[in-house]
Amino acid sequence: RMAEVTGIHSNNQEYLQLLRYTPGQYYTEHHDYIENDIERPPGPRILTFFLYLNDVEKGGQTKFNDLDIMITPKKGRAILWPSVLDEDPDEKEEETNHE
Repeated sequence: RMAEVTGIHSNNQEYLQLLRYTPGQYYTEHHDYIENDIERPPGPRILTFFLYLNDVEKGGQTKFNDLDIMITPKKGRAILWPSVLDEDPDEKEEETNHE
């Protein structure tokens, strides 16, 4: 289904990663672009597809500080964002740092 949403064939996707946060756990601000992935055959990650698997009573938002956007977790909600520029998929999209 992610291939349908992104338009990227599943052969060109990373393996699925599942994260489970317990109360108080979080990621600090970061970017999904990894500089040295340019040297690897698949190249840098171009998109991140994030799917919330459950509702959260408090906290748990994904924040894009440079864009002033905060997404609240809700079961079944998905967000998709770029790590690279449309016009140059080797160049980092600077505004999609998130936490």
